[in-house]
Amino acid sequence: MSGTQSDWDEIVIGSGMGGMVAAAALSRLGHRVLLLEQYESLGGQTHNFSRDGFSWTAGIHYLGAMGPDQLEKNILDWLTDTPIELAPMGTVYDTLHIGDALPIQLSRPTEAQKLDLKERFPDEGAAIEGWFQAIQAGRQALETIIRARSLPAAVGAVSKWWRRTAIRRWCERTTAEVTHELTDNPELAAVFSAQWGTFGGRPGTTSFAFHASVIGSYLDSGGFYPAGGGSTIAEHLLATIRAQGGEARAGVTVEALRMENGRVVGVTTADGETIAADKVISNIGARETVDRLLPDGHGQQAWVDEIRALGSNICHFSLFLGFSGDIEAAGATKSNHWLYPTGETDAVWTDVSNSVPPAMFVSFASLKDPACDPGPDRKHTGEIIAWADWSTVARWAALPPGERGEDYHVFKHQVEAALFAQFETYFPRLAELVVFREVATPLATAAITGHTKGAFYGLDVTPQRIMSDALRMKTPIKGLYLSGQDVVSPGIPGALWGGLLCAVSIDPKMAVHLGG
Repeated sequence: MSGTQSDWDEIVIGSGMGGMVAAAALSRLGHRVLLLEQYESLGGQTHNFSRDGFSWTAGIHYLGAMGPDQLEKNILDWLTDTPIELAPMGTVYDTLHIGDALPIQLSRPTEAQKLDLKERFPDEGAAIEGWFQAIQAGRQALETIIRARSLPAAVGAVSKWWRRTAIRRWCERTTAEVTHELTDNPELAAVFSAQWGTFGGRPGTTSFAFHASVIGSYLDSGGFYPAGGGSTIAEHLLATIRAQGGEARAGVTVEALRMENGRVVGVTTADGETIAADKVISNIGARETVDRLLPDGHGQQAWVDEIRALGSNICHFSLFLGFSGDIEAAGATKSNHWLYPTGETDAVWTDVSNSVPPAMFVSFASLKDPACDPGPDRKHTGEIIAWADWSTVARWAALPPGERGEDYHVFKHQVEAALFAQFETYFPRLAELVVFREVATPLATAAITGHTKGAFYGLDVTPQRIMSDALRMKTPIKGLYLSGQDVVSPGIPGALWGGLLCAVSIDPKMAVHLGG
């Protein structure tokens, strides 16, 4: 059934975190919002899925900036009728395995981590102090940029000019440049850059401000995991949308934006349905918006070209593991593990068939989730992630899943074997408890999320991206807005802020609620 102009105040395309938050925030202000999702499940990277009695969350391994007294958690509570339970991971949230060195545990709060690092690197006290000062300064510089994007262009330009020195120092330089300015100790430099996979920012190419913002988000209160998995977040936010007369529909692909007299007035779906709304919010990614949704004659080619000039982030392989037994006794922890067998952190997997992955992330979600009941068989879950280049799967990208041929199945088996062999090297006792394995390639990410080249973090986090004026919540096309991680920073907290500031751009009354 087609809508009318009065049916919806806003249509949100894409039910990832940024889309759900924008829709829930506007719903809280009395707007009637329609949320459309092309995948069969709502929630984007927060959705859960199950295999053989095991369950995983698609894209959440831990959340930063979600302590009981932190702003993001207070805002999330305001957006939902009942608070989402976020369980702390404990004092240690990440463990680094760098080359042959003893593992390094990253702890909270900031002062504890400083002391730990100074004990490990007694001659690097000045570098360690300088690193944490840089983290704070980098976070503030990014906040200036993001705030400017949500303000009228002239006001935002003044804000950036006022802090131009800090922006040049922290936004226009890479993580590697900042790190090497502070220390020439290769192991400490690796520690500083090791968590880059949390947001897809390779040290040699990413803006340091992104690195500072994401890594810094764990320093005060550590990491948190949603009880019941990521789908709990979706359930709470979707309830807010529906309570105000809004709707959320899965399995609906938006084919194009509808425009009249130079402004967006709704959408057309792949099924031929036309739905009208006063405004449309795209949460599918900036590049995907301009490549897939804009009709001819939109009149904003310069804006489109600037977005297309920004590269895609990394892609990844995942190996989902199911265990049966006492995994804690065998070495599993709530803390995540970052594995760098050669000691080099700035590396992705490019030659899958003939090499071991140069970097891996290992997480045991069931240990973090207080709602997990392992039962008498003590069933637990884990996941291995290896960051990769799209070239590893590009030759099959244009083929439907059932038509990729035997060589693709061979390739997937090679990936699975390589990932598990590396896991077994670090966790031999845990490997013995594995009773289920399933590998997912970047092609699965591309199909589920629609992200170009399987880039689940969206656009690459380069200095070019952070300085781009094209990534504003209010686009130059009247009635079209952008939400999510592309307009702020990768990850769930970044997408949350993308949704909130998008809502502010539409309804300024939202600004008074940004304190939670």
